[in-house]
Amino acid sequence: MLELKSLNVHYGVIHVLKDVSLTVGRGQIVTLIGANGAGKTTALRTISGIKAPSSGSIILDGQDITKIPAPKRVVLGLSQVPEGRRIFASMSVYENLELGAYLRKDTKAVKSDIQDVFARFPILGKRQKQPAGTLSGGEQQMLAIGRALMLKPKILLLDEPSMGLAPILVNEIFDIIKNINEQGTTVLLVEQNASKALAIADIGYVLETGTIVLSGTGAELAASDDVKKAYLGG
Repeated sequence: MLELKSLNVHYGVIHVLKDVSLTVGRGQIVTLIGANGAGKTTALRTISGIKAPSSGSIILDGQDITKIPAPKRVVLGLSQVPEGRRIFASMSVYENLELGAYLRKDTKAVKSDIQDVFARFPILGKRQKQPAGTLSGGEQQMLAIGRALMLKPKILLLDEPSMGLAPILVNEIFDIIKNINEQGTTVLLVEQNASKALAIADIGYVLETGTIVLSGTGAELAASDDVKKAYLGG
């Protein structure tokens, strides 16, 4: 579904991503873990087209999208839930979901899909007329995920979905990610909570200072002494 080939990204003279190559198979959950500043968010921003790579290529569903502008990548089936959620605070929950479907012309199906989001996240249905900025952090995260799903993406990019959430909500968010995947959406997950991410991931990659240093199945990485020591408190 998605392949990065020898991707290099710079911010000025700072070399942020260094020959990063990874593959996300159709129907998989793939996670990218690493410390703060490792380049995880930059990787997602580059895949989305927000940041241009210095070299290398990005292949989505067999098509080279390296030079395709960000809005057109959305049309091709790529949807991102950004770090910090970035919901439209002054707009209602319902309006945020409508905006998620801004590219779609099938108005009846959009309304039906909004109801599907409310079925998945009942609290959003109860608060659909509220300004989104009045929701709790966990509810805003649900809204950000629901908004991204309104485009019916082939692949969903999730950037730190558990950040700032209470432990009970963290478990709920990871259950939601798993469920979304089971219903057919491929997922690329960037997450600092390595234990939770690896527990649901088919494949994991470890990014350190812009370089992939380890990869394997989620279970293999969770069992790795190096990963335990660096990311799992072992």
